[in-house]
Amino acid sequence: PNLAFRISFLLYFLFFTGLVELITVTTPQKYVNVTKGGNVLLQCMFVSTEEETSSLTIQWEFDSSKTCISFICYYQSGKVAITSSYEGRLQPPFSPEISKNASITLSNMQQSDAGVYSCDIHNFPDVEGRSQANIIVNVFEKPSVPFCSVHGNVETGHPVTLTCHSEHGSPKPAYTWTRADAAQATKTLMLPQVCNSVSPATPTGVLKFSNVSQFEFGEYQCNASNVLGFEACTVELNPELGAGVIAGAVIGAILGCVLIALVVWFIVHTVKKQKYKAVNVFLGSQSGVRVLPGVRKLS
Repeated sequence: PNLAFRISFLLYFLFFTGLVELITVTTPQKYVNVTKGGNVLLQCMFVSTEEETSSLTIQWEFDSSKTCISFICYYQSGKVAITSSYEGRLQPPFSPEISKNASITLSNMQQSDAGVYSCDIHNFPDVEGRSQANIIVNVFEKPSVPFCSVHGNVETGHPVTLTCHSEHGSPKPAYTWTRADAAQATKTLMLPQVCNSVSPATPTGVLKFSNVSQFEFGEYQCNASNVLGFEACTVELNPELGAGVIAGAVIGAILGCVLIALVVWFIVHTVKKQKYKAVNVFLGSQSGVRVLPGVRKLS
């Protein structure tokens, strides 16, 4: 405690006596949005009461929820060090000693690049002031084509669930179900507490029918959308298709069993034939007389 107090007292003393310089690092960006594959400019400027900049150091760091804080770029005395994962994608600051601009440009942005970028600047002997600025970067991506599927027994009076999911998309897509068949598009969907032809947007993409009726049979479309656009998939809610799937599965199983039986028969028949030939060769070598099929050897 005594050492910390002494250091603090010394800094305050140097500051009020004019021996300590100040630096102020700022950025006009608090949040930056960029599309996947695009480029982004991360702006960082500084002002220092120390006119001499030979001791200027600039360090950019990256922090995300999936990784630890890591350095991506370091500048000192005109020399630049860039971490390997950003080589070829990062444009470092240009003459920051003169321009007082420590901005960098990143290209080909991916989802893994989303997170907090920190610009940390020091210009000795400035040891006080605001030496860091943070920028939150969001990488947006259009939803991928979703996958639609039907779950349950598609018959009148049974519960049925429609699901819809996109593997990719940022921000996370919202899902909306609508009737796709033109003849029934104006009829209502039996949704929980909803009576219209369009379901409310949900983050899950699940549409449930607790007691499906014949009026709800037909084609349904799911839209997965975010700020960059949408993609869609369709699915048929049809009892005949459900029965056809079951019948197809049964027929497929029967054909599979028949195929297995034919393969087993062929293997057994081949083995027997090979054994019969081997016996013929052996008996013929013993007597010098070839035993023909269907002819018994005389003793």
